[in-house]
Amino acid sequence: MNKRLNLLGLAQVAGGLISGESSVIEAVQNGKARHVIAATDLSERSLKAIKNKCDFYQVPLSLEFTQAEISQALGKKRSVCAFTNQGFAKKFN
Repeated sequence: MNKRLNLLGLAQVAGGLISGESSVIEAVQNGKARHVIAATDLSERSLKAIKNKCDFYQVPLSLEFTQAEISQALGKKRSVCAFTNQGFAKKFN
């Protein structure tokens, strides 16, 4: 598995990652999200909503993994997640 995907799982266990579209959007709006990761196969509507929020609130957005890859790394079906811990976000970059 990719090193960056392993970091997602580690951050989740440590409590430094949130997942799910509505939770991520809320975290971006509240200034808690440090870096957002969205699946490359996310629906256009969802991707547009996430991208617009990230652009407006100046939160970095990565689109490099599929939903299956993100889901496998997190252990549950997810297509969007965000680091809430600056250390994990920095390491991901």
